[in-house]
Formats: sequence, C-alpha cells, structure tokens
Amino acid sequence: MNAPMQLSIPQVRVANLNLATDARMVEAFVRAHPASTPFHLPAWSVATEKGCGQKAHYLMAESRGEVVGVLPLTETRSLLFGRALVSAGFAVGGGVLAYDDAVAALLIERAMALATSLKCPTLELKGGARPASSSWHHDTETYIGFTRPLAADDGAELLAIPRKQRAEVRKSLENGLTIEVGSGPRDRAAHYATYTASVRNLGTPVFPRTLFNAVLDGFGNDADILTIRHNGTPVASVLSLYHNGAVMPYWGGGTAAARGLRANELMYYALMNHARARGCTDFDFGRSKVGTGAAAYKKNWGFEPQSLSYAKHSLDGSPPRSINPLDPKYALQVRLWQKLPLPIANLMGPMIARGLG
Repeated sequence: MNAPMQLSIPQVRVANLNLATDARMVEAFVRAHPASTPFHLPAWSVATEKGCGQKAHYLMAESRGEVVGVLPLTETRSLLFGRALVSAGFAVGGGVLAYDDAVAALLIERAMALATSLKCPTLELKGGARPASSSWHHDTETYIGFTRPLAADDGAELLAIPRKQRAEVRKSLENGLTIEVGSGPRDRAAHYATYTASVRNLGTPVFPRTLFNAVLDGFGNDADILTIRHNGTPVASVLSLYHNGAVMPYWGGGTAAARGLRANELMYYALMNHARARGCTDFDFGRSKVGTGAAAYKKNWGFEPQSLSYAKHSLDGSPPRSINPLDPKYALQVRLWQKLPLPIANLMGPMIARGLG
C-alpha cells in the first residue's frame, strides 16, 4: 500500500530584503498578484526604513519553494503615539496579500507573535485579508478610496471630469502655468517646498525629506514628481507611484498661490495625461477621511468613493492607538501647528512624523 501524499504546509519567515534572492521572489509575487499595491513591494519597506529609521519586518509565506503570501510590517516607535507594528508603515494600504485564506491566517498569526516579541502593544493592518477573530477592531467607516479608469486621450480625459470641475481645469490652462516632470534635485526641491507648506497649513507635521528621497531612489522609474510652476516658481507638486497599470498621486500639495492660479487642478489633469502616456490605465486618487474637504474634492473630479477596511489588534487589551488628526483630542495641537512659522514646522515636523507609521 502506498503511503498517503503529504500536503505541503506553508512556512512563514521574515524575508531578508537585503538578500537579492528574497527580494526578487517577493517582488515577483507582489507584481503578479492583482490585489497588490506599491506598498507591498520590497522597495517600499526598504525606503521607509531608510527614510524614517523605523525597522521593517517583511513576512513571507513559502510552499514548495514558492512565495504564497506576504505581509510587510513596520515597527514604529513614537513618544507621542507609542509603539505599533503596522502593515504597511507610512502607507494607505499594504495588508495581508495571499491567494488563500489559510495562508493569510498563518501570516496574521506570525505577525501577532512578532508584535508580542517586539513589545508592540498594537498590530495594525491596512487593507488586505481581514482577520477572522473577534478580538480585532475593524474600521470600515473612517477612510474611503477613489479610483477610476483613465480616458482614451487628453480631450476625453477633460470631458470625463464633471462640468464644474472641468471649468476649473480649463481656467488653469489659461494662467500661464508650466508643467515639469522628473525626479532629479530640481524636482525634489520643488516638491519638498510646496509639500511642506501645504501640510503645515493643514496642521500636520511633514515627513522627513529623507523619506521622499529614499522612495524616489528605491522605486526608480516607478515614481516621479510632477511640478506646476508660475513664472518659474513652484506652486504645486506631487510625488506619484506607478504600479500594475495604475498611477497614485501620493504626496502632493500647493503653496498659498496655488488656489488662485488653480495650480492643483492643472497638476492632477496633467498627471492623468502623463500617466496615460506612460501606459497606465487607472488613476488611484488615494484615500481620504469620510466627510472631509479632500473627499469632496475628489468626488468633484468624478470619482466614486469605496470604503477601505482597516483592522487593529491590541495585544494587552487596551484601546488601539489613534493617530487620526481629526480626533477631537488633537484639535488644539492642529490649530497650534498651523500657526507655526514654516521653518520651525519643517524642523520639528520630521521628528514627529517619522513615528506616525
């Protein structure tokens, strides 16, 4: 009688992303998976660790020498917000990525054990497979995402924008603005100047410049900066990621002059056309909090919101941490931050933001 065939049980381990074989295996799996995001790529974990100094722990499940699931994790440490193990750090997505529920469960189990060993009281998953245990806090009401297909050409793209917003884009085309795309020193300087001004005005601390540089360096041709200038001065700029046929404007902002010049309107319209020319088929406008002006702005462009699912697990039974700037307990800090001189905000901001995760 023949012995029964033994099923291969996936094994979960921490990948060594500095090892070329591990990095290649993980990247091949991520790029082939239809639900993957740029935040699942090894380049994201490496860049955020380098740019913010927070340790990356990348879990990979293997079966018969093949990767069958991944979970990028960032060990974040902050004096203000405490410790947490986050998937994925500094991202809006990047949770468990697997084809099989059993593999997903193994990855989550290993992540919980890792959080315990690292003394991180909170484990946070941004999207991906949802943990089945009732001990997890699921949030499907705070954040929404916005994605739609790109049109066939520049003219069709303009017509795809609802009438009122289309009128704003047309006005932007008459304001003598110029468009530049690249990732060199000039582009990076323009982006950081406009982005820091924008987030200070919103009352939130800016990420360190090293993070943007590390992402641009790590992603290579899969990331760039589009900048709008007026009389040579940058007034709006966005750093975008490209992944599996979609463009995601990830870090963007404008100066005080941008509103009157409608520079943001030209920026996003130009990015749609630029992304199509690169071969993209979809525009991922990213996430926004429900009920905010940012969410309303994206709806004005003709994007329909989709609920995003996040999950948090408190290992010690305490309430999960909250780093939402709309939380009433942060209202005073936000107002004070908005009043800071920009040089001071740029000096202090990175020290705070690198612990947000």
